[in-house]
Amino acid sequence: MSPTKQEALWSAVDHYLNATLLPPDPLLDAALAANTAASLPAIDVSPSQGKLLQLLAETQRPQRILEIGTLGGYSTICLARALPPGGKLITLELDPHHAKVALANIAHAGLAHAVELRLGPALDSLAQLQAQLQAGHLEPFDLIFLDANKDSYPLYLTAALQLARPGTLILADNVIRDGEIIDPTNPDPNVQGVRRFFELLGADPRLSSTAVQTVGSKGYDGFAITRVLSL
Repeated sequence: MSPTKQEALWSAVDHYLNATLLPPDPLLDAALAANTAASLPAIDVSPSQGKLLQLLAETQRPQRILEIGTLGGYSTICLARALPPGGKLITLELDPHHAKVALANIAHAGLAHAVELRLGPALDSLAQLQAQLQAGHLEPFDLIFLDANKDSYPLYLTAALQLARPGTLILADNVIRDGEIIDPTNPDPNVQGVRRFFELLGADPRLSSTAVQTVGSKGYDGFAITRVLSL
C-alpha cells in the first residue's frame, strides 16, 4: 500500500469514527472555520484528538489547566469544557494574530469566563507563572498540555514541573514526527527537541510516562502522557 493510499485510509477511518462517535459540534466547527478564514496554519488537533483531550481532562477532574500553545483555541475549548464551575485554564500564545482569533473562538464557545490568554514568549509567561506560584498567588496546575514549538519541549517540561503537583497530568502533542524521532542524526530541531524531551521523561524517577502513536487525518504522529508522581 503506497503512503498516499495509507493516508487516505487513515483519513477515511478518522471520518468514520468522528461520524459514529462524536455528536455534531457547531462551536468547534465554527472555530475551525474561523481559523481557516484567518489563514491560521491547519495544525489544530483533529476532532477525535480533541475529544481525547477532553476525556482525559474530565478523568483528571482539574480545577486548573495550563496550555502552552493556543493557535486558534480549538484544543483550548476542548480542555476548558472539562473544567468545573470556577475552574480556570491559562493558555500561552506568542502570535498576536493567533491570540485574537483564539479569543474570539473561545468567547463564541461561551468559555471566556474560564480562559485567560497570556500573550508573549512562552518561557517568559512560564517564569511569570512560577513567580506567582512562589508568591502564593497561584495554585499548581492539575493538567498541563504542551503543543507549541517542539524544539523547546525540554524547556517547557522543566518549567511545567515547577508549576505541577504530585498527580498532575502532562500531555504533549506531535511527539512522533512521522516516525523521525527514531533517527538520532536527524537535523530537524523539532525532532531533536522531542528526543531530548523523551530522554528527560524516561530518566526522571518522579515521572511515569508513556507515548501513543496516532494516525488519521492529521497524518502520523502521537501524544506523550505523563503523570507526576512526586516533586
